Amino acid sequence: MRSLEKKLQEDLAQRKVAGLLRELPHNKELIDFCSNDYLGWAGDEDLKKSILHSFQNKKFQVGSSGSRLISGNSLFAEELERKIAAYHHAEAALIFNSGYDANVGFFSAVPKRGDTVLYDELIHASIRDGIRLGLAKSFSFKHNDVADLKNKISKADGNVFVAVESIYSMDGDAAPLIELSKIDGVYLVVDEAHSAGVCGVNGEGKVFELGIEVFARLVTYGKAFGAHGAAILGSNILKEYLINYSRSFIYTTFCSDFNLVAIDAVYDRKTEIAARIKKVQEIKKYFLQQIKFKKIHSDFIPSDSLIHGFLVRNNSQCKHLEQLLKSKGFAVKAILSPTVPEDSERLRISLHYHNTPEQVDELCEILVGFLNN
Repeated sequence: MRSLEKKLQEDLAQRKVAGLLRELPHNKELIDFCSNDYLGWAGDEDLKKSILHSFQNKKFQVGSSGSRLISGNSLFAEELERKIAAYHHAEAALIFNSGYDANVGFFSAVPKRGDTVLYDELIHASIRDGIRLGLAKSFSFKHNDVADLKNKISKADGNVFVAVESIYSMDGDAAPLIELSKIDGVYLVVDEAHSAGVCGVNGEGKVFELGIEVFARLVTYGKAFGAHGAAILGSNILKEYLINYSRSFIYTTFCSDFNLVAIDAVYDRKTEIAARIKKVQEIKKYFLQQIKFKKIHSDFIPSDSLIHGFLVRNNSQCKHLEQLLKSKGFAVKAILSPTVPEDSERLRISLHYHNTPEQVDELCEILVGFLNN
């Protein structure tokens, strides 16, 4: 074996011994309490038929054939961006191939040398990676701690960008967006990956729901919208700047027309989006009632979102519970340290439009049994 491959194998072996080896799961046949498909669009048969009908009966092609600055652009893409901007009450929208690409593209391009990026310590890896690729100075602040943030703002240089998630993907808690929006002299950037599509009457997102102004927002399509891709929302000037300077936008083949058709099809279902949001909120309410009734709510991280963390506080026990649930037909994801801090290992439970009260009951009974053993 070549020396490099031997070293790679040793690294993998160490991860396996530590119980941290990642493997690709097979969860499609299980009851879904793990995916980000909050409104159930990803597997919706009527939506699929509509997408296929549109794709086959209009002048779309399989691949985009290049980046948008070469041959990948289309009138349809531009029309869709206008629809996205109008839906989320933004001046402009720019589509990226993924939320990761969008965050990397924004934070590596917009903050400049001499500027400062202040980011919540629990911010998503894509934002951290984008910051690393940029030239601005960067510092984290304590999670959702406005006082700590203000202290760091007082020491910051240049243009100051503040990066937060509206709903945090591991704990399911919300950023104090109203307080943050009132801080003068900073450019607030909000990742709405876990709030776009589920917050607001029609899924416009948390920023619009709260009626605040921010410099930029990210919405993604692989979660509540059930498709794939992302868009950055902001001003026309920001959009033009990203087209000219965002490397993850410029130097990649654009997504396929099929992706765009899928995104467009979900946005056309505004009334049904609102109905599904209402139903999934009812499921969440029932879930919260049940964990309180069964006296296991103290084992959960407080959350008013669709993401709920059941604390196990041990990697091996957490993986054991994940496998126990799988054996009972449930797909729930174990989140282990060091992904989360040691002693905060948990099951990440996601609630969906397609979950039923009966499924919630059975899930809770398994958790109760685990605690009583």
